[in-house]
Amino acid sequence: MRILFSFSHVFLALSLTGCAGFAINNQPPPPSSISVVVSPPTASIRAGDTFQFSDTVSGTTNTAVTWSVGGGSSTLGTISASGNYTAPDGLPNPNIITVRATSAADSSASGSSSVTLLNPTPVLTGINPASVGTGSFTLTLTGSKFVNGAQVLLGTAALQTTFASSTQLIASGTAPSAGLYAVTVNNPNPGSSASGAVNLQVTGSPQASNCSTMSLGQGASLGGFVPFPPDSLWNEDISSAAVDPNSTAIINFIGGATGMHADFGGGQYLGSTIGIPYLIVGAQQSPVTINFTAYGSESDPGPMPIPVTAPVEGYPNPGTGDRHVLVLDNSNCFLYELFSSYASGNSWNAGSAAVWDLFSNEQRPYTWTSADAAGLPIFPGLVRYDEIAAGQIRHALRFTLQQSRAAFVLPATHWAANSTNSLAAPMGMRLRLKASFDVSGYSSTNQVILNALKKYGMIMADNGSNMFLSGAPDDRWDNTGLHALGQVKAADFEVLAASQTYTSSNIPQGNAPQVTSFTASATSVSAGTQVTLSWQASGASYVIVSPEVGAVRGTSVTVSPAQSTTYTLYATNAFGRTTSTVSISVH
Repeated sequence: MRILFSFSHVFLALSLTGCAGFAINNQPPPPSSISVVVSPPTASIRAGDTFQFSDTVSGTTNTAVTWSVGGGSSTLGTISASGNYTAPDGLPNPNIITVRATSAADSSASGSSSVTLLNPTPVLTGINPASVGTGSFTLTLTGSKFVNGAQVLLGTAALQTTFASSTQLIASGTAPSAGLYAVTVNNPNPGSSASGAVNLQVTGSPQASNCSTMSLGQGASLGGFVPFPPDSLWNEDISSAAVDPNSTAIINFIGGATGMHADFGGGQYLGSTIGIPYLIVGAQQSPVTINFTAYGSESDPGPMPIPVTAPVEGYPNPGTGDRHVLVLDNSNCFLYELFSSYASGNSWNAGSAAVWDLFSNEQRPYTWTSADAAGLPIFPGLVRYDEIAAGQIRHALRFTLQQSRAAFVLPATHWAANSTNSLAAPMGMRLRLKASFDVSGYSSTNQVILNALKKYGMIMADNGSNMFLSGAPDDRWDNTGLHALGQVKAADFEVLAASQTYTSSNIPQGNAPQVTSFTASATSVSAGTQVTLSWQASGASYVIVSPEVGAVRGTSVTVSPAQSTTYTLYATNAFGRTTSTVSISVH
């Protein structure tokens, strides 16, 4: 039977069909049936190690995936197309990352594994020296996978440990008795782990504990001796010291983009050696007269055991610069420093001179200069090659800035102002390399220097070129390597807060030493007769007897005058100097 439809019925049917089609097209697509599972779902991996992840893809015949790493804030490691993950050498922060496999068939389908990165297990391969005497010692440890915060153990006792690089640590401590001790390295959490042991032989002979460990000669090794006591401001660990509130402004005044410059090196530049030389002498060196040409009233008088052949800064052509001469005496443990030095026959003409007791925290009188503009000793702030060879610098370093103001902070005692700007540095201002500065890309030599700048900082000692770091000349320096220190900018440092800044308005006041007696055992003798000079002085930091004797400890000394002589006792402390005289007639 033929069924007839009216036009309106047909139209209604078509309209309903069209509406139904529109509704179906606007529905969300059905969820993907593809799933990706990464195995294992969690993992703990040590820095530098590799780990193989696997994936399982279902719901498609295309099982290919793309691997990726994400979830941290720094270098996170790498992963190959096959899922082989290599952890970074250093830990990111946070140290939990995500390894992900994403389906090639559907980018919305992925699976992941949560990975906790741990510090590596340290590898200890050697210690130097391998044998020490009883008492205090310092070891250089070599190996690999050391991290900042690593701890060296002598048996179960923790040693003071300094991180030099991922392949070198410096450790110091005390060996109470002879024996064979296991030395190990522990890397800290996360993932604390220990190295294998290397044995240290401790003999029954005590370690040398004074400056006799210093070798003789120009640029000679100090044999581990560190001038001044451990609590000296030069030897203070300032790695956690407070930052000056004006640090950023002061650094900007210097010039944040100014690179550090190693003002020392090997060979010669324009006919002069590069750096400030030093000489170590012994008991055989006789004292030499010092004649002053400029700052005699603020200088320590001679005599001093400084041979007239001692190297002058800039030798063999020292020119008209600072012409410093630095001499250490390994028999009496004093440091002698001259400024503007010119040998004259069997004596020296010098602009100024200072004597430093290597066993005490001696300070120049307030407002007095030394051989350095800041009233500081020069030698303890030098970068020396023997310390680089030992793998550690254990003191602050000396540097210069172009502008300074009329102020100083300890250990400085003197200013040489050339600026009235409040942001110009006071003498003695200390900079510290920021703890976050990455030294890993630098040579082992430069790493020793940069790590010292993090732990001990550098002290502003004189007006000169900005960010020039002082050191001793040595032909073993690699000048090209040292030049790389120029990549370290002033902005990489921070200014440390000083407990007190001294200006003309608040110079400390106090009493100079009091000399209650200065006598001779005989006052009239024949030539060459021994005479004992004795004294009583209170409040003195150090004592000098002139002529013939020089710096001396104790309360007496023996002289043998060849002619009638008046001896002067100079007793000095932070507030000034007191003198007393005694005359001996020679007949």
